[in-house]
Amino acid sequence: MNPHQPAPRVVAEEDLAAFTAGQFLEVTKALTVILTLPQSAADHVDALVVATGQGEEWRLTHAIRNWEANPALRHLLVANGNPAEETYIEITLDYLRSLGLRRTNGVHLQAEPAPNTGLQAAWIVNQVQARGITSLALVVSPYHLTRVYLTVLKAFTRAGSRLPMIPLPVAVCPDTPVPETGATAYDLVPGEIKRILNYMDKGWVATPEEVRQYLQWLWSHHKDLLVTS
Repeated sequence: MNPHQPAPRVVAEEDLAAFTAGQFLEVTKALTVILTLPQSAADHVDALVVATGQGEEWRLTHAIRNWEANPALRHLLVANGNPAEETYIEITLDYLRSLGLRRTNGVHLQAEPAPNTGLQAAWIVNQVQARGITSLALVVSPYHLTRVYLTVLKAFTRAGSRLPMIPLPVAVCPDTPVPETGATAYDLVPGEIKRILNYMDKGWVATPEEVRQYLQWLWSHHKDLLVTS
């Protein structure tokens, strides 16, 4: 991904006119099958993973609440954001403590800047492999979660690795203005869809077939995690 030419966060309806109904249908399918994975399974994973950005402190507070409430979680991975954002805050343990973090053993922070989701995903894959993490839950705002999930899945696919990934959408009202842009989730979803479709063509996010194959593997090899959680 080229951080010097980012796609706009908010796009108009006409900006999506070049895409076909079939392409929109593929995104809808991916969004549905990802977001309907049972969130209860996040209570039984090895690690929580937070992709920060857009000044959305609620991503961190949501993850910290879950981390503190579930001592069985062994790792909390916090991916860094983009320093070019006006609302960027350096991720430190002191900052996380100010948001309610008490249990610091197992917390790992991305030290280097991550101007885009691809760099966050690469760091996540490296951490998972280095620390022997066997399953994870992705903590992201709902409007952004599908693209993060597809990006991280693509990074694992490139690395020849698979593990259970559970989506854990942040509890936030979709009418809430995002600090970086003032836009709401309703405003931002079209831009997320455009990015997913563009990035799919560039090989930056998982394809519909890769999603299908991964979920077939997940349900066949880890059904107990999904059904009994």
